[in-house]
Amino acid sequence: MKSSGLLHMSSPQHWLTASDLDLAVTTFGAVPDVDVTRAVRAIGRVLRRHHLDAATRVRVTAPADAGEATVVQANIRCRDIATRVQVTGPGGFAVTFAAERLDRQLARLATTQSRDWPDPARPPLAEVTAPRPIVRRKQCELLTGTPAEATAVMDAMDYDAYLFTDGESGTEAVVAWSDPLGVRLFRQNVAVSSPPTVNLLPLTVDSEPAPVLDEDRAAHVLCHHGLPFLFFTDPADGRGRLLYRRYDGDLSLIEPA
Repeated sequence: MKSSGLLHMSSPQHWLTASDLDLAVTTFGAVPDVDVTRAVRAIGRVLRRHHLDAATRVRVTAPADAGEATVVQANIRCRDIATRVQVTGPGGFAVTFAAERLDRQLARLATTQSRDWPDPARPPLAEVTAPRPIVRRKQCELLTGTPAEATAVMDAMDYDAYLFTDGESGTEAVVAWSDPLGVRLFRQNVAVSSPPTVNLLPLTVDSEPAPVLDEDRAAHVLCHHGLPFLFFTDPADGRGRLLYRRYDGDLSLIEPA
């Protein structure tokens, strides 16, 4: 038992609160115990402020290099809607930033207010680099729906881009935040019509279909052109995939299950 009210599980990376909240923290790397305590207290205050007792899972990832940022992610179901925030920052400050962002997210999702964009708290991970490896693959059961439905999920989950199956064409598509405040739609099939707005935001449709690339070529294009993400069609199965840069500079791939 810790004085902070934390129960230390069998692995030193998993923590549960010994309070009335269903709040668990998982740490990766050398995360100080004080940051775990800070996460429980800060996130707990936010949950109580919004009168939420849903299961909440917080992940704190310390950088391998002391000069890099800590990554904090919080996941909760708010009124039956999956909600997530993810931020970076130095050391314990990242936990505070995550709590503040979750507070704003929960308050905003209770209204029709859209998120701020460009997002000063999380600039896009876009820089020209040598090709980086794909270190993580996520096979997902994709949402089948409209751009508006996909945008709502992207907003609630604090994503910058979201891969889904377009209900009208039956092919993959991606929605992403764009400048000025609005949404950009990328499709495999550009012949399908689109509404001028989604969720009160202007919608811009990319005029080119997703490029047909294998994974190695897609990684090269993303890194060579300094893109934060790349939507492409895999020639092996004709399905759309979303490749994006991680906070550590390597790449992750989302593909249909």
